[in-house]
Amino acid sequence: MPSRLPEPSADERAHSDHLLQLLREMIASHGPLPFSQYMERCLYAPGLGYYSAGRTKFGAAGDFVTAPELGPLFARCVIHALQPTLASLGDEADFLELGGGSGAFAEAALLAFADSGTLPRHYLILEPSADLRERQRERLAASLPAELNARVRWLDRPPEQDWRGVLFANEVIDALPATRFTMRDGEVYEEYVALDGEGRLMRVDRPADALVGGAVRHVERDIGNEFAAGYRSEILPQLPYWIQAVAGSLVAGLMLFIDYGYVRREFYLPQRDDGTLMAHYRHHAHNDPLYLPGLNDLTASVDFTALAEAGNSAGFSVAAYLPQAQFLIGAGLQAIFEHEQAQAADEHARYRLSQQVKTLMLPDQMGERFQAMLLARGLDVLALPAELMAADQGGRL
Repeated sequence: MPSRLPEPSADERAHSDHLLQLLREMIASHGPLPFSQYMERCLYAPGLGYYSAGRTKFGAAGDFVTAPELGPLFARCVIHALQPTLASLGDEADFLELGGGSGAFAEAALLAFADSGTLPRHYLILEPSADLRERQRERLAASLPAELNARVRWLDRPPEQDWRGVLFANEVIDALPATRFTMRDGEVYEEYVALDGEGRLMRVDRPADALVGGAVRHVERDIGNEFAAGYRSEILPQLPYWIQAVAGSLVAGLMLFIDYGYVRREFYLPQRDDGTLMAHYRHHAHNDPLYLPGLNDLTASVDFTALAEAGNSAGFSVAAYLPQAQFLIGAGLQAIFEHEQAQAADEHARYRLSQQVKTLMLPDQMGERFQAMLLARGLDVLALPAELMAADQGGRL
């Protein structure tokens, strides 16, 4: 691994070694692991996976910064865009956030809802990490008025009863365990993680099963080209099942996904022949997913065409698709920024607000790399800002 990466502490290395030993035992007992299973263990193994252990993940002290961590502007724009839909669904409508992170989004969102005069019946957080759930509880209890905090509920699994409202997911799809595939002699192979003769992790390829092979062939048909020999990338054959699992009971409302990614023909460009998989460690991005398992966030960019297809298969239609910068402009960023500037306590606070806008909006930051997709079901009218709908680029999907 390049020396530019920070050295882990002794405790961190011991933590990673513990997970590594677990992975070795799994491979020794059951054979090589599909990369998707390896990624799932690295991120979500109880007590050992990246999102299941106690180390700080978000913000300057963690490994990466998400939009909600920058400050309240992002959440206020999101709520400004979604509040009319929530209001139209009545007093029984809920707001569901998938993966609450540090709790920064929930804090700003509930305050924005209160300012708008529309509050969800419940603010639901589907958070699989016990550690993150506890951090969210502590943050919201300390920062929110009691009447707002009382609306928050944590879920262990998606709602099973029919519900109405809004589902929101920021940087969630990129962390779903990705299948890695490659092409050999015109056939689809799947990437696995195995052990070499000295017990070290290594990547190997095996013939793909029918599910993975069928998903890859579908992409080839859709883009009108066969992948070249040696081409390697990621795919999420489980995405339609995942969408059905998390949103199948949402009978009326909107889903908003914001993540980094591309439409399909840009995701699978010929020159992007090693995919989009990245590891993030203390604000350093690298491309070795086998390095220090459990200490790195592993992610792959989102194929938004696949997300649209998965939404369609679950009974949703694409209401809008556009870059994050255009979404935020359409969601009232200018007015929200001016209001926050006027309320800022001093010049330093105004500078921080300006920096938030730059990071959220500039093409080489989050503005173009991140995309927003709105999916709707059971709504008679789409109560979305006209400026947002005018910027829709759904035709690119």
